[in-house]
Amino acid sequence: MDRALDTLIVGGGPAGLTAALVLGRCLRTVLLCDTGKQRNRAAHAIHAMPGQEGRAPSAFLADVRQELCRYPTIRLLETEVERVASNGGDFEFRCADGTTGSAAIVLFATGLVDTLPSIRGIEKFYGGSVHHCVYCDGAEYEGQPLVACGDGDKGAALALMLSHWSAHVVACCEETAPSADLEKRLADRRIPVITSRVRELVGKSPILEAVIFENGMRYSCSALFFSTGCTQGSKLVSQLGCLRDERGTIRTDPLTEETTVRGVYVAGDASRDVLLVAVAVGEGAKAGVAINRALLKADGLL
Repeated sequence: MDRALDTLIVGGGPAGLTAALVLGRCLRTVLLCDTGKQRNRAAHAIHAMPGQEGRAPSAFLADVRQELCRYPTIRLLETEVERVASNGGDFEFRCADGTTGSAAIVLFATGLVDTLPSIRGIEKFYGGSVHHCVYCDGAEYEGQPLVACGDGDKGAALALMLSHWSAHVVACCEETAPSADLEKRLADRRIPVITSRVRELVGKSPILEAVIFENGMRYSCSALFFSTGCTQGSKLVSQLGCLRDERGTIRTDPLTEETTVRGVYVAGDASRDVLLVAVAVGEGAKAGVAINRALLKADGLL
Protein backbone atom coordinates (compact mmCIF):
# COMPACT_ATOMS: atom_id res chain seq x y z
CA MET A 1 0.00 0.00 0.00
CA ASP A 2 1.25 3.47 -0.94
CA ARG A 3 2.10 5.92 1.82
CA ALA A 4 -0.66 8.29 2.89
CA LEU A 5 -1.51 11.05 0.42
CA ASP A 6 -2.85 14.46 1.19
CA THR A 7 -5.63 14.07 -1.39
CA LEU A 8 -7.09 11.44 -3.67
CA ILE A 9 -8.94 13.01 -6.61
CA VAL A 10 -11.39 10.74 -8.41
CA GLY A 11 -12.09 12.10 -11.90
CA GLY A 12 -9.90 14.03 -14.30
CA GLY A 13 -12.28 16.46 -15.96
CA PRO A 14 -12.04 20.26 -15.63
CA ALA A 15 -12.93 20.24 -11.91
CA GLY A 16 -10.58 17.45 -10.88
CA LEU A 17 -7.65 18.78 -12.91
CA THR A 18 -8.10 22.31 -11.57
CA ALA A 19 -8.23 21.10 -7.98
CA ALA A 20 -5.04 19.10 -8.59
CA LEU A 21 -3.33 22.19 -10.01
CA VAL A 22 -4.22 24.28 -6.95
CA LEU A 23 -3.10 21.54 -4.58
CA GLY A 24 0.13 20.93 -6.49
CA ARG A 25 0.97 24.59 -6.08
CA CYS A 26 0.31 24.14 -2.36
CA LEU A 27 2.96 21.38 -2.28
CA ARG A 28 0.30 18.76 -1.49
CA THR A 29 0.72 15.12 -2.48
CA VAL A 30 -2.08 14.25 -4.88
CA LEU A 31 -3.11 11.13 -6.75
CA LEU A 32 -5.60 11.83 -9.54
CA CYS A 33 -7.32 8.79 -11.05
CA ASP A 34 -9.28 9.11 -14.26
CA THR A 35 -10.98 6.77 -16.74
CA GLY A 36 -11.25 9.29 -19.60
CA LYS A 37 -15.05 9.22 -19.64
CA GLN A 38 -15.76 12.94 -19.26
CA ARG A 39 -19.34 13.99 -19.92
CA ASN A 40 -18.33 16.31 -22.77
CA ARG A 41 -15.92 13.90 -24.47
CA ALA A 42 -18.27 13.63 -27.47
CA ALA A 43 -18.58 17.42 -27.81
CA HIS A 44 -16.70 19.11 -30.63
CA ALA A 45 -16.12 22.37 -28.79
CA ILE A 46 -16.15 24.10 -25.42
CA HIS A 47 -18.45 27.10 -25.11
CA ALA A 48 -19.03 29.83 -22.50
CA MET A 49 -15.45 29.40 -21.25
CA PRO A 50 -13.30 32.56 -21.55
CA GLY A 51 -10.09 31.91 -23.45
CA GLN A 52 -11.25 28.44 -24.59
CA GLU A 53 -14.28 29.32 -26.73
CA GLY A 54 -14.70 26.80 -29.55
CA ARG A 55 -11.75 24.65 -28.48
CA ALA A 56 -11.96 20.86 -28.45
CA PRO A 57 -12.47 19.53 -24.89
CA SER A 58 -9.81 16.86 -25.46
CA ALA A 59 -7.19 19.49 -26.34
CA PHE A 60 -8.06 21.56 -23.28
CA LEU A 61 -7.79 18.57 -20.93
CA ALA A 62 -4.53 17.41 -22.53
CA ASP A 63 -2.97 20.84 -21.96
CA VAL A 64 -3.99 20.91 -18.30
CA ARG A 65 -2.60 17.41 -17.74
CA GLN A 66 0.67 18.55 -19.26
CA GLU A 67 0.73 21.55 -16.93
CA LEU A 68 0.30 19.26 -13.95
CA CYS A 69 3.52 17.44 -14.89
CA ARG A 70 5.45 20.51 -13.64
CA TYR A 71 4.48 19.65 -10.07
CA PRO A 72 6.37 16.67 -8.60
CA THR A 73 3.80 16.05 -5.86
CA ILE A 74 1.03 15.26 -8.38
CA ARG A 75 0.62 11.76 -9.81
CA LEU A 76 -1.83 10.94 -12.60
CA LEU A 77 -3.18 7.43 -13.18
CA GLU A 78 -5.48 6.17 -15.94
CA THR A 79 -7.51 3.81 -13.80
CA GLU A 80 -10.83 3.51 -12.01
CA VAL A 81 -11.10 3.88 -8.26
CA GLU A 82 -13.13 0.83 -7.25
CA ARG A 83 -13.32 1.30 -3.50
CA VAL A 84 -12.98 4.11 -0.96
CA ALA A 85 -13.58 3.52 2.74
CA SER A 86 -12.95 5.49 5.90
CA ASN A 87 -10.65 3.84 8.39
CA GLY A 88 -11.57 6.23 11.17
CA GLY A 89 -8.96 8.76 10.13
CA ASP A 90 -7.79 8.64 6.55
CA PHE A 91 -9.56 7.08 3.57
CA GLU A 92 -8.27 3.81 2.17
CA PHE A 93 -8.73 3.19 -1.54
CA ARG A 94 -8.23 0.52 -4.17
CA CYS A 95 -7.96 1.01 -7.93
CA ALA A 96 -8.72 -1.33 -10.84
CA ASP A 97 -5.02 -1.51 -11.77
CA GLY A 98 -4.11 -2.79 -8.29
CA THR A 99 -2.98 0.54 -6.85
CA THR A 100 -3.91 0.92 -3.20
CA GLY A 101 -3.25 3.62 -0.65
CA SER A 102 -4.70 6.04 1.84
CA ALA A 103 -5.47 9.74 1.69
CA ALA A 104 -6.39 12.35 4.27
CA ILE A 105 -9.03 13.82 1.96
CA VAL A 106 -10.98 12.58 -1.07
CA LEU A 107 -12.36 14.81 -3.83
CA PHE A 108 -14.93 13.35 -6.21
CA ALA A 109 -14.99 15.08 -9.58
CA THR A 110 -16.69 12.19 -11.31
CA GLY A 111 -19.29 14.19 -13.21
CA LEU A 112 -22.61 12.99 -14.54
CA VAL A 113 -23.68 10.43 -17.14
CA ASP A 114 -26.43 11.54 -19.50
CA THR A 115 -29.34 9.23 -20.21
CA LEU A 116 -29.49 9.37 -23.99
CA PRO A 117 -32.91 9.13 -25.63
CA SER A 118 -33.65 5.67 -27.05
CA ILE A 119 -33.18 6.66 -30.68
CA ARG A 120 -31.53 4.48 -33.29
CA GLY A 121 -28.05 5.75 -34.18
CA ILE A 122 -28.05 8.67 -31.73
CA GLU A 123 -24.44 8.02 -30.70
CA LYS A 124 -23.24 9.09 -34.17
CA PHE A 125 -24.74 12.56 -33.72
CA TYR A 126 -24.28 13.09 -29.97
CA GLY A 127 -21.96 16.03 -29.38
CA GLY A 128 -22.14 17.11 -33.01
CA SER A 129 -25.79 18.04 -33.55
CA VAL A 130 -27.50 16.27 -30.65
CA HIS A 131 -26.97 18.08 -27.36
CA HIS A 132 -28.06 18.15 -23.72
CA CYS A 133 -27.14 21.76 -22.81
CA VAL A 134 -28.70 24.83 -24.42
CA TYR A 135 -26.16 27.12 -22.73
CA CYS A 136 -23.29 25.14 -24.19
CA ASP A 137 -24.64 24.75 -27.74
CA GLY A 138 -27.82 26.76 -28.27
CA ALA A 139 -26.17 29.85 -29.78
CA GLU A 140 -24.74 27.83 -32.68
CA TYR A 141 -28.29 27.16 -33.93
CA GLU A 142 -29.75 30.65 -33.76
CA GLY A 143 -32.81 30.85 -36.02
CA GLN A 144 -32.49 27.24 -37.22
CA PRO A 145 -35.11 24.46 -36.97
CA LEU A 146 -34.72 22.49 -33.73
CA VAL A 147 -36.29 19.54 -31.94
CA ALA A 148 -36.69 19.50 -28.16
CA CYS A 149 -36.97 15.94 -26.89
CA GLY A 150 -38.19 14.89 -23.44
CA ASP A 151 -41.11 13.12 -21.83
CA GLY A 152 -44.16 15.30 -21.25
CA ASP A 153 -43.40 18.57 -19.47
CA LYS A 154 -39.63 18.03 -19.77
CA GLY A 155 -39.80 18.22 -23.55
CA ALA A 156 -42.28 21.10 -23.40
CA ALA A 157 -40.14 23.17 -21.02
CA LEU A 158 -37.04 22.54 -23.11
CA ALA A 159 -38.88 23.64 -26.26
CA LEU A 160 -39.95 26.88 -24.59
CA MET A 161 -36.36 27.58 -23.57
CA LEU A 162 -35.05 26.84 -27.07
CA SER A 163 -37.58 29.24 -28.56
CA HIS A 164 -35.40 32.04 -27.20
CA TRP A 165 -32.72 31.02 -29.71
CA SER A 166 -35.01 30.06 -32.57
CA ALA A 167 -38.61 30.59 -33.66
CA HIS A 168 -38.55 27.18 -35.39
CA VAL A 169 -38.87 24.65 -32.59
CA VAL A 170 -40.85 21.44 -32.31
CA ALA A 171 -41.61 19.94 -28.89
CA CYS A 172 -41.27 16.17 -28.94
CA CYS A 173 -43.02 15.15 -25.72
CA GLU A 174 -42.75 11.48 -26.67
CA GLU A 175 -45.88 9.63 -25.51
CA THR A 176 -46.97 12.00 -22.75
CA ALA A 177 -48.89 15.19 -23.44
CA PRO A 178 -47.66 18.29 -21.59
CA SER A 179 -49.67 19.81 -18.76
CA ALA A 180 -52.42 22.28 -19.62
CA ASP A 181 -50.30 25.23 -18.51
CA LEU A 182 -47.32 24.28 -20.63
CA GLU A 183 -49.55 23.34 -23.56
CA LYS A 184 -51.00 26.86 -23.52
CA ARG A 185 -47.57 28.46 -23.30
CA LEU A 186 -46.37 26.37 -26.22
CA ALA A 187 -49.43 27.41 -28.21
CA ASP A 188 -48.77 31.06 -27.39
CA ARG A 189 -45.26 30.65 -28.85
CA ARG A 190 -46.66 28.69 -31.82
CA ILE A 191 -44.55 25.67 -30.95
CA PRO A 192 -46.00 22.41 -32.35
CA VAL A 193 -46.31 19.48 -29.94
CA ILE A 194 -45.67 15.93 -31.12
CA THR A 195 -46.61 13.10 -28.74
CA SER A 196 -44.71 10.47 -30.65
CA ARG A 197 -41.19 9.18 -30.04
CA VAL A 198 -38.33 9.93 -32.39
CA ARG A 199 -37.61 6.70 -34.25
CA GLU A 200 -34.58 7.65 -36.31
CA LEU A 201 -32.08 10.41 -37.03
CA VAL A 202 -31.24 11.24 -40.62
CA GLY A 203 -28.03 12.86 -41.82
CA LYS A 204 -24.34 12.37 -42.41
CA SER A 205 -22.74 12.01 -38.99
CA PRO A 206 -22.32 14.27 -37.10
CA ILE A 207 -24.58 16.63 -39.11
CA LEU A 208 -28.27 16.08 -38.44
CA GLU A 209 -30.68 16.75 -41.32
CA ALA A 210 -34.01 15.43 -40.07
CA VAL A 211 -35.77 13.30 -37.49
CA ILE A 212 -38.36 10.64 -38.23
CA PHE A 213 -41.03 10.03 -35.61
CA GLU A 214 -42.71 6.73 -34.77
CA ASN A 215 -45.92 8.06 -36.36
CA GLY A 216 -44.08 8.40 -39.67
CA MET A 217 -43.74 12.19 -39.61
CA ARG A 218 -40.43 13.60 -40.86
CA TYR A 219 -39.13 16.96 -39.62
CA SER A 220 -36.11 18.66 -41.16
CA CYS A 221 -33.91 20.19 -38.49
CA SER A 222 -30.36 21.27 -37.65
CA ALA A 223 -30.16 19.88 -34.12
CA LEU A 224 -31.94 17.90 -31.44
CA PHE A 225 -31.72 18.90 -27.78
CA PHE A 226 -32.85 16.45 -25.12
CA SER A 227 -33.90 16.48 -21.47
CA THR A 228 -34.00 12.84 -20.42
CA GLY A 229 -32.08 13.03 -17.15
CA CYS A 230 -28.64 12.00 -15.93
CA THR A 231 -27.04 9.96 -13.17
CA GLN A 232 -23.97 10.35 -10.97
CA GLY A 233 -20.75 9.18 -12.60
CA SER A 234 -19.72 7.25 -9.48
CA LYS A 235 -21.56 5.33 -6.77
CA LEU A 236 -18.69 5.71 -4.31
CA VAL A 237 -19.97 9.02 -2.90
CA SER A 238 -23.23 7.40 -1.82
CA GLN A 239 -21.41 4.37 -0.44
CA LEU A 240 -19.45 6.69 1.85
CA GLY A 241 -22.75 7.93 3.31
CA CYS A 242 -22.83 11.42 1.76
CA LEU A 243 -26.35 12.81 2.00
CA ARG A 244 -28.41 14.00 -0.96
CA ASP A 245 -31.25 16.49 -1.23
CA GLU A 246 -34.75 15.82 -2.58
CA ARG A 247 -33.48 16.08 -6.17
CA GLY A 248 -30.76 13.51 -5.58
CA THR A 249 -28.04 16.14 -5.58
CA ILE A 250 -25.09 15.51 -3.28
CA ARG A 251 -25.31 18.03 -0.45
CA THR A 252 -22.19 20.18 -0.15
CA ASP A 253 -21.11 23.26 1.76
CA PRO A 254 -21.42 26.11 -0.79
CA LEU A 255 -18.24 27.72 0.55
CA THR A 256 -15.97 24.67 0.58
CA GLU A 257 -17.58 21.94 -1.61
CA GLU A 258 -17.29 19.53 1.38
CA THR A 259 -20.07 16.95 1.67
CA THR A 260 -21.86 15.87 4.84
CA VAL A 261 -19.02 13.39 5.44
CA ARG A 262 -15.96 15.16 6.83
CA GLY A 263 -13.01 14.92 4.47
CA VAL A 264 -15.08 14.08 1.38
CA TYR A 265 -15.50 16.82 -1.23
CA VAL A 266 -17.40 17.06 -4.52
CA ALA A 267 -16.81 19.46 -7.43
CA GLY A 268 -17.85 19.84 -11.04
CA ASP A 269 -20.95 18.38 -12.68
CA ALA A 270 -21.29 15.84 -9.87
CA SER A 271 -22.44 18.74 -7.68
CA ARG A 272 -25.29 19.35 -10.18
CA ASP A 273 -24.98 23.10 -9.94
CA VAL A 274 -24.61 25.06 -13.21
CA LEU A 275 -23.27 22.46 -15.64
CA LEU A 276 -20.65 24.42 -17.58
CA VAL A 277 -16.91 23.86 -17.98
CA ALA A 278 -16.27 27.34 -16.58
CA VAL A 279 -18.24 26.52 -13.43
CA ALA A 280 -16.51 23.14 -13.06
CA VAL A 281 -13.12 24.88 -13.20
CA GLY A 282 -14.28 27.35 -10.55
CA GLU A 283 -15.62 24.61 -8.28
CA GLY A 284 -12.38 22.67 -8.66
CA ALA A 285 -10.34 25.73 -7.68
CA LYS A 286 -12.64 26.42 -4.71
CA ALA A 287 -12.37 22.82 -3.55
CA GLY A 288 -8.59 22.88 -3.92
CA VAL A 289 -8.29 25.96 -1.72
CA ALA A 290 -10.73 24.55 0.86
CA ILE A 291 -8.86 21.23 0.98
CA ASN A 292 -5.53 22.97 1.53
CA ARG A 293 -7.05 25.07 4.29
CA ALA A 294 -8.43 21.93 5.94
CA LEU A 295 -4.97 20.36 5.83
CA LEU A 296 -3.37 23.53 7.22
CA LYS A 297 -5.91 23.53 10.03
CA ALA A 298 -5.16 19.88 10.79
CA ASP A 299 -1.47 20.80 11.06
CA GLY A 300 -2.28 23.65 13.44
CA LEU A 301 -1.29 26.32 10.92
CA LEU A 302 -4.71 27.95 10.78
